[in-house]
Amino acid sequence: LLLLLLLLSSEFHNMFGKGNKNTSTEEMVADPSEWFIVNSLAEFCLMHTAEIKYMCMFGYTFLHGCKVFSSVPQDASFSYKFISMVFACTGGGILVPIFLNKVPVPLAMDAYPIAIACSFFLHYFFPILREVLQKSPIVDASFTFLYEVTRASVVVKFTGIAREVIPASDFSFPVFGPIFCGAISGCGGAFLPLNKGLDPIKSKGLASPMFTALVGATFYHLFLSLYGEENVMQANRKAHFATVLYFVLNNYNNKWGFNAPRPKDVPVEKKKKL
Repeated sequence: LLLLLLLLSSEFHNMFGKGNKNTSTEEMVADPSEWFIVNSLAEFCLMHTAEIKYMCMFGYTFLHGCKVFSSVPQDASFSYKFISMVFACTGGGILVPIFLNKVPVPLAMDAYPIAIACSFFLHYFFPILREVLQKSPIVDASFTFLYEVTRASVVVKFTGIAREVIPASDFSFPVFGPIFCGAISGCGGAFLPLNKGLDPIKSKGLASPMFTALVGATFYHLFLSLYGEENVMQANRKAHFATVLYFVLNNYNNKWGFNAPRPKDVPVEKKKKL
C-alpha cells in the first residue's frame, strides 16, 4: 500500500503538474508525497540525530542478546556467549563488507562494539531483564521497534553501497547483486559461525528476518533504480522509511497479529462415572 501511494502520487504529479504550463515554478517543484517523510515518526525511523541512532543501536543489540542467551547452553563459557552475541549482532556487517571490499562494521564503527558490550553485560549479570521483556508487551514492542529500525537501516545502507560498487552488466543497472548484499546484511548473523552451513533454513525454510530482509532489499533497490530522484523527490528517504514500516509491522504481526503463535488447547480431563 505504501508503494502504491508513492507511485500514484508521483504519477499524478507527472501527468498533471508538468502539463500545466501556467503553473508557477514553486508549484512545479513542490513534492506531492512529502507528507510521507515530514513527520515525527519518519524523522525517528530515519535516525536523523546521533542520539536516536545510539538508542536504536542499543535496542538492536539488547534484543539480539535475548535471542543469544536463550539459545546458548547455560553452562557455556563467558567467551563463547560473548562471541556468539558478536556474530549475531554483526553477521551481515561482517560478510557483506568482505564481498564489497569494505571495512567490516565492528572495525569501522567504534560505537557498535560498545553497544554490544553494554548489552552483553546487562544480560550476563542481570538476566532478570530478559524476563521483564518477555512479560511486558510494552517493553517488548519498544525494543522490537528499535531493533527493526536499526535492521532496516543496515539493509538500506548496504544495498545502497552495493548499488554504487557493483557495475551494471546485462542491464542498465545491477539487478541481483545489491539485492543479495542487502538481504545478507539483514540476516547474516543467523549463519555465523560458518560451520552452521544451511542448518538455519534446513527444516523450516527462511525465517521471518531473512524473508523481510530479502523483500526490503528488493523493494529499496528496484524502487530507486526504476524511479529514483528523477521521478520521485527524496526517493531514498521515502524508500528507507517504507522499508522500516514494513519491518516493524511484519514483526508486530508475527508476535501479536495473524501470524502470532496460538496457545495450545489444554486437554480437558473427562470425569469418570461412578
